[in-house]
Amino acid sequence: MLFLAGAPVSATAATGGVAPGGASANVVSNASVGGAAPTTKAPVAKPHTAPVTSKSTSLVYKGAVYEKTVTGQVVPYVAPQTPTELTSATGGSVVGVAADTKPELLVPGTTARVVNGLAAAPMSAPPTVQEIVWAGNQIIGLPYIFGGGHASFTSPGYDCSGTVSFALHGASLLSTPMDSSEFMAWDSRGVGTWVTVFANGGHAYMTVAGLRLDTSAADDPSDQQGPRWRPLRPANSGYTVRHPTAL
Repeated sequence: MLFLAGAPVSATAATGGVAPGGASANVVSNASVGGAAPTTKAPVAKPHTAPVTSKSTSLVYKGAVYEKTVTGQVVPYVAPQTPTELTSATGGSVVGVAADTKPELLVPGTTARVVNGLAAAPMSAPPTVQEIVWAGNQIIGLPYIFGGGHASFTSPGYDCSGTVSFALHGASLLSTPMDSSEFMAWDSRGVGTWVTVFANGGHAYMTVAGLRLDTSAADDPSDQQGPRWRPLRPANSGYTVRHPTAL
């Protein structure tokens, strides 16, 4: 709404006519003689918040996909065609493929998407969030191993908290692996704007830009165990909720 200091000026006075009561129309607003200028309230930008729950289990995505090259260029992504490069039918990448051969995928917008089992990071996300996504991709398709990823970040398989630790370590947010109980008191309390960790004494998983990185197949139609990108759960009850500061 527009506000002016002083009394309102009639339409006739503003156009040179006669003001009510027959007074001369030589009237100007206070703003023109040093009064307050018209002001408007600037719209308040709503902060981005990535969802952490969803009623849908569909991960289908048919939009544009890009790849960040080793030189930093962003180019359209071309899926590999040779059998040894293709991801498995279950959605995970082929076990044994070196981590550094996995593409750094990007999609427009603020939501991460699954492309052939790997996650494509949102172009609008902060670089740290993109690094978490790409780090998580490196272990997708490896088996679940109890204690995997705790003695070392390098492991033939990972458990739940080992998976979360690996992804956070890839973005330099964690220097040593942590178990699920330790994640219950990690960093900041509550849901993050991009990244949220859910932990209790027996399990841990995380959501990143609208996708869930988890070793459990709960609420996932694929029913595959081990580190995978999965649909968000309809609820996250029973977990302590933490997030990286500023994310």
